[in-house]
Parts: sequence; C-alpha cells; structure tokens
Amino acid sequence: MSFAIRFHQTGGPEVLQWEAEDLPPPADGEARIRHRAVGLNYIDTYHRNGLYPVPLPSGIGLEGAGVVEEIGPGVTEVAPGDRVAYAGGPLGAYAEVRNIPADRLVPLPDAISFEQGAAMMLQGLTAQYLLRRTYRVQPGDTILIHAAAGGVGLMACQWAKSLGATVIGTVGSEAKATLARAHGCDFPILYTHENFAARVREITGGHGVPVVYDSIGRDTFLDSLACLQPLGMMVSFGSASGPVPPVDLGLLAKHGSLFLTRPTLFTYSARRGDLLNMAADLFGVVESGAVRVEILQRYPLREAEQAHRELEGRKTTGSSILLPGA
Repeated sequence: MSFAIRFHQTGGPEVLQWEAEDLPPPADGEARIRHRAVGLNYIDTYHRNGLYPVPLPSGIGLEGAGVVEEIGPGVTEVAPGDRVAYAGGPLGAYAEVRNIPADRLVPLPDAISFEQGAAMMLQGLTAQYLLRRTYRVQPGDTILIHAAAGGVGLMACQWAKSLGATVIGTVGSEAKATLARAHGCDFPILYTHENFAARVREITGGHGVPVVYDSIGRDTFLDSLACLQPLGMMVSFGSASGPVPPVDLGLLAKHGSLFLTRPTLFTYSARRGDLLNMAADLFGVVESGAVRVEILQRYPLREAEQAHRELEGRKTTGSSILLPGA
C-alpha cells in the first residue's frame, strides 16, 4: 500500500486529497519508480483549478526523481536500481510510488542529487528550450525574463548570463530583486514600482530587446510587446496572472512585425532523442556550476495543499519540492 495526492473535483488547494492506492504491476513499456523527491510547479495549479482540464478523478504533478523498482514487458530504457528523473508524461508525480512510461525517464547523473533532479527537470528543461531553441540567445543579446526570481527565472537568468547575454528581469519585491541579481539578472525591475516597458527602453537606449520570455500572461502581455525591437519574438509560456485574452494580430505589425509563440515543454521533448539531448544540456550546465539549482522550499508530500497555497500566493522563490518520506 502506498499513498498519493489526488483530486476528484477542480477548485482551490483544498481539493487535494492524500489517498491510499494499490498499484498494479508496470504495464508494457512502463517502469515503477519510488520517488525520493517530487517537483512543485505552477502548471500543477492549472490542472488542479481546471484551467488545463484533465479527466477526473486525477493524480497531479509532472516531475520527480527516484529509483526504478520494477519494469514492465518490453522496457529497455531503464533497469531496476537505476537513478532517474523526469518531467512531463501522465499526471501523477505527487505519489510515493508510481508507474510511468519508461521512455519519459532520464538517467540521473551521480553528481546530481534526487532533490536537485526533482527541482530542476521541468523548470530546467523549460529554460533549455526557451534559451537554446525557441529563441537561441547569442552573446551580446539583451533579453527580458519575467518572474526572474521564480524557478524557471533563476535558472534562465544564470544560463543566459553564461551565454554572454545581458539579462533584464521583472520581480515583485526588493527581496526578489536581490535574489535575481545574485543569479545573473543584471537589471531587476520592480514591476510594482515602475513601468517595466519604459524601464526596458531606458536600459536598451530605446532599442528594445530581441526576445521577451513571459510566464505571467494576462498582466504583462501588452507591455511586453512594447519592449520588443522590430522583428523581435514574444515568447508567452505561462499564465500566472491568468490566460492572455484574444490577440489582435495587428498589434504585432504595429510594434514592428513581431513574432509570437506559445510553446510547451511537452512539444519540444516529445521525441525521446530530443528529451535526452535537452537533459544532457541541462545536466551539463548544472554540473559545470553555470546554473545553480536553488531549492528554497521543501514540503512533506502529504502537505501539498499548503504548498499550493504558498505557490499561488507568490510566497515562494526559486524551486520547491515535495518530499514523500517527510
């Protein structure tokens, strides 16, 4: 008998329930993993509150790290005893033990702990595709990263800085500005005190930036367009303040023939070869020290409700994890 967090209806954090479950043996192509740590991500709240609808009742969570206990028929990607981590795949990471398609599992290097693995995969792989594939950051670029003190933000700031970029980032408090600055953000902008679009124009001498990475959504979208230079790229990859309303495409022409994309990690990592290459890139920058994984909140897995309350209340910084054994 093991336990997992599940929800039977959408709503606030209170819908998350700690439930016993009997797992069947791994099916064809599946592996059973015993989690040592589980990632907490903002997308989890979208599944819980219904913004991203899922069939109910449902497990929750997309990221974890642990040890393979058993494999199903046909599995060649991993073996019992392997240290592994993953991001994506079917919901259900908020669990002590789970079955998961083996082709979603990535071998975890010995130099990276289970806690780091659980904290870095979804956010780190997101930073990887944003910076290296959606818009490939080049030395000398000046870029804007929203939520620079968040989990993706801290990794992206460090990674972009290591690539030779100048990093502008928005934050919600002086404490978050200090944190972002310590992780490669050259110009933290306190969006509650100043207009970030005007400040970006000031920093760039009126030129604007070639790319904006925006996980905030509704509250920042229009001003983000105003930050871009002609032919710049608006990368909208999250909706922390709510979904972006329907867009008048004429705005893209008005601001200089802009490009707009709404990417997802699941598209970029759908092929196993791409997933392994992305993970190798991520593990490389972490092992080299270019990117530090900052785990600033740890919660017992059974207290996922409280973790969601603090995440949605913007009381968290950096990465957060849930611990099954706590």
